Amino acid sequence: MNSIKQPIFIRLIYLVFSIFFTTAVLAEGEQHMALILKSPDFAHQGEIPKVFTCDGNDSSPALSWSGLPQNTKSLVLIVDDPDAPDPAKPKMTWVHWLLYNIPPTATELPQAVAVANLPVGTYQGKNDWKRTGYGGPCPPIGRHRYFHKLYALDIELPDLHHPNKTQLEKAMAGHVIGQAELIGTYQR
Repeated sequence: MNSIKQPIFIRLIYLVFSIFFTTAVLAEGEQHMALILKSPDFAHQGEIPKVFTCDGNDSSPALSWSGLPQNTKSLVLIVDDPDAPDPAKPKMTWVHWLLYNIPPTATELPQAVAVANLPVGTYQGKNDWKRTGYGGPCPPIGRHRYFHKLYALDIELPDLHHPNKTQLEKAMAGHVIGQAELIGTYQR
């Protein structure tokens, strides 16, 4: 190549590479929007109001989400407390609520959601009170953290017949394509 054509050739390669790289980054960003979980009832790391605890109505807070990954087939919600029984010396993680097969078309759960108001197709697991449904914060001592974890899955799970957290996590293994977390605290 002569010296005049070489800079044009190099610029052309640079231009093609730049366009390819920019397109790849934009496509990657579109596929991996951040999954966000929030509540109008409490801020992330904020105090959960008494009404949503065993000291109040023991009703579930409203939750909403956005930014589901492409190819999401179902959602799982796990609410648990890793500070049980005493945050100074935690010995276990207490499970408060398990929902699975929430359809990807759903974008929220209303406050005090009842079984009849769950999105169609949603199943419940058993919490550590050995029952289905929401069981609110009820810490015996100290300020506990309550993790509300939303998982986007690339499959719809079969009916697991009221699984516990371990059984649900085993069924989810290898199928999580997105995750969001909202933490609230409560002290009696």
